Amino acid sequence: MTAEDPHPPLPDAPSPSPSTEDGPSLEGGPLLDALTDVAGVRVGHAQVGGAGALSGTTVVLAPEGGAVAAVDVRGGGPGTRETDALDPRNLVQRVDAIVLTGGSAYGLDAASGVVAWLEEQGRGVRVGAEPGQVVPVVPAAALFDLGRGGDWRARPDASTGRAAVEAAAASEPGAPVAEGNVGAGTGAVAGQLKGGIGTASVRLASGVTVAALVAVNAAGSVLDPRTGVLFGEYGAGEPPAYPAPATHAAAVRRLAREREAAEAAGGGAPPFNTTIAVVATDADLVRAQAQKLAGTAHDGMARAVRPVHLLTDGDTVFALATGRVRVESENPVAVNEILAAGADVLARAIVKAVRAARSIQGSGGTFLAHADLYGEGPDGRPEA
Repeated sequence: MTAEDPHPPLPDAPSPSPSTEDGPSLEGGPLLDALTDVAGVRVGHAQVGGAGALSGTTVVLAPEGGAVAAVDVRGGGPGTRETDALDPRNLVQRVDAIVLTGGSAYGLDAASGVVAWLEEQGRGVRVGAEPGQVVPVVPAAALFDLGRGGDWRARPDASTGRAAVEAAAASEPGAPVAEGNVGAGTGAVAGQLKGGIGTASVRLASGVTVAALVAVNAAGSVLDPRTGVLFGEYGAGEPPAYPAPATHAAAVRRLAREREAAEAAGGGAPPFNTTIAVVATDADLVRAQAQKLAGTAHDGMARAVRPVHLLTDGDTVFALATGRVRVESENPVAVNEILAAGADVLARAIVKAVRAARSIQGSGGTFLAHADLYGEGPDGRPEA
């Protein structure tokens, strides 16, 4: 322990994945550090329009032919759709899209717009002889952001979901993914900070790519109150960005003032949240392995949010496996590397979401961003 580093990394921090100076890729060239680094996967965002609206939807569109999918739900208050279809014991083998949305249970209607679009493309589970006789299975998870913009009824619907999937379909392969106050992260809040969308990826020495996209809307905190370091930074592959003590003290005071003001005005935001994510890989995982990937990815959420998986959270992680890279499924070490990477990229995606978020202020409340409290250097990390 030194004066410059008063709080060493937490003992449960994982060993970082190797990286290069050009990005998190080990081989095959630098990556965008986004979910779209998994070839064929596309992402689209849409926001709810109108005054008092602060919500939106994010769609992850699988390659043509779909992807093996799984889910692990650990929060006590989930809002989900079609998650039972992903049970490895059940019929559906592959899905064409995953929906992450705001609007709590109301916002799950966004998936209907995605289902309609997929039907028009002839994509889904084939149930008849004709090309159009398909049933698209679109799993979805919702986070709580009702009233964050001031209008309780401003929430995603089928048109929002359609706009998001159309945006995904119109994007170029391997396109960058917008982060922060977009899509399902538009009205997201992380503890007392503004939350949002974040994404990250890594390419393993085996050539397998593993990536995550997350909408961070946690009841727990993402910020270490001792230091101002984001919890997900501990063990993330580079030294944690410790802010100056005076900067951290000023941020704590400002957050306290905002909390007091919200309580004086009527209690602040309801204590309902939910962090929802998609972890994707190009490995040819079977459905049981994909479900294990969704489960171990929750470990990354637990590193970056404390506490996590509470009764007022609906924390949910989906997994997608496109199957483009062969993995020796009988070799547990090969699969273990993918499972560990899923947790790593999800933790880092949460950090990136909080850094990318921007403060919002309106009739629904004031939610300060990490960048406004701690400053932001050219690399996106807090200023020293």
